Amino acid sequence: MDRIWAGDASFWRPEAVARKQIESSLGWLAVPERVGAAADEMTAIAREAAADAERVLVLASGAPAFAARLFAAAFPPAEGFPSLSVLDTTEPAAVAAAAAACDPARTLCVVASRTGAILETDLLFDFFFDRAQRALGDAAGRRFLVATEAGSALESTAAKRNVRAVVHAEPRCPGAFGSLTSLALLPLALLGADVAAFAAGILRMAEACRAAGLENPGLALGAAIGSEALAGRDKLTVSAGPGVAAIARWIEGLVAGALCREGRGVAPVAGEPLGGAAEYGSDRFFVRCEGADAEEPDVDQRLATLVEHGHPLAGFVVREPAELGGELFRWQFAAAVAARLLGVNPFDESDARDARDRASRRLAGAAGEPEAAEDGPSALRRLLETLGPGGLFAVSAWLPERPETAAAIERLRLAVRAAKKVATTGGFAPSFERASGQAHQAGPDGVLLQLVGPPGSPLPIPGRPWDFGRVLSAQADGDLEALRARGRRAARIKLGSDPAAEIGALAAAVSSEVAA
Repeated sequence: MDRIWAGDASFWRPEAVARKQIESSLGWLAVPERVGAAADEMTAIAREAAADAERVLVLASGAPAFAARLFAAAFPPAEGFPSLSVLDTTEPAAVAAAAAACDPARTLCVVASRTGAILETDLLFDFFFDRAQRALGDAAGRRFLVATEAGSALESTAAKRNVRAVVHAEPRCPGAFGSLTSLALLPLALLGADVAAFAAGILRMAEACRAAGLENPGLALGAAIGSEALAGRDKLTVSAGPGVAAIARWIEGLVAGALCREGRGVAPVAGEPLGGAAEYGSDRFFVRCEGADAEEPDVDQRLATLVEHGHPLAGFVVREPAELGGELFRWQFAAAVAARLLGVNPFDESDARDARDRASRRLAGAAGEPEAAEDGPSALRRLLETLGPGGLFAVSAWLPERPETAAAIERLRLAVRAAKKVATTGGFAPSFERASGQAHQAGPDGVLLQLVGPPGSPLPIPGRPWDFGRVLSAQADGDLEALRARGRRAARIKLGSDPAAEIGALAAAVSSEVAA
């Protein structure tokens, strides 16, 4: 453990270039002390800003967005503090709905981006600032707080727009390891939570993670994840109970971002309902996170049955919301340990960045034609024919997020799991790709089904030559192009006006083939 805490980059990779990059990515180890020192200042900023706001809208992407969503679910707003929601997508209907729900004069927008180089966050800032400016004139900047690293492009934009305040994020914290910086803790403070108590929990966990033996909670978890993956159990399947359900997506983002490299590593599986032992192959490692008062006897029975059939299980109880910070640090430390066992660099973000760069080139007109769609049933059948034991089936839906569509995607996942006994993941992009994209690009073997729909109503972006629909299409094209450039197996299906029904039909077709 001494080598991790000393910032010895050679602990992970021996190459000089890799060591230099790793050395610039270890700021997260200093976060426990820095967050505690900044708690009073962050709380003061939040109290002053929240006094004249009814709603807080967080504009972010990746780990900070997942953490803010987790905190919003776990910490009800304290008396006198506003409600909080998160927007981390360019999907036009979602952006329009968020705008319709927010009165510019009573909404406080938090723009959280480490470098200011994430496309969706930049565009959302442009959109909501223009909206506030049209309603409030020169006072628009008072409705915005910005969290970013000192000297970033976003800080420059914030200064030009005269925002209410800029909170500097702790430096040298790469995306997957950025959830305990001010990018996510500023939204926590705006809920009226006790940031000092939260920070104290992070510090206690960090101190526990200095121990040399398996009493070190981060080392124990990381050793289990890494050793099980080396033994073939490389699908980390996360089940989370009420109150902490959002931690599953956060873990998904951390594990994919840190442990999927060069066609190997650990693929996270979140949001997949627990099944019977016969529905799983031998590639699963189950994790259960729950609150102290959780009572789900059916889930407990299913997990017990899985253990009886030889599947490993790690369980965690979050006794109170203030413990979440320590739990997130435990997982970050565990990811760093597991990466060492797997021989991967957990801080290399080049694969995920490549997909984003391809989307930007398409928007700039420097790329080819849009990726082609295929016939739905035949495309799915072709993908599944290539999927063997230990594979992964992912559904990336670049569609409006609606309950009926989500339910249909779940039915498709469960049908494929029953048919092939493989792990399945799925979600609405681009948010889902910010969580699992690294696993799709560079993780263990699998296939991806990309679902796209017809163009929605145009939603212009001020100062840009394209609208949100065009951006979403470019992002979907960029992701698919990046997958194919790496030789990953993927197919695109274009859906019509009733995506839930069409996805449901695909699920039914898979189930029918199994029955036959």
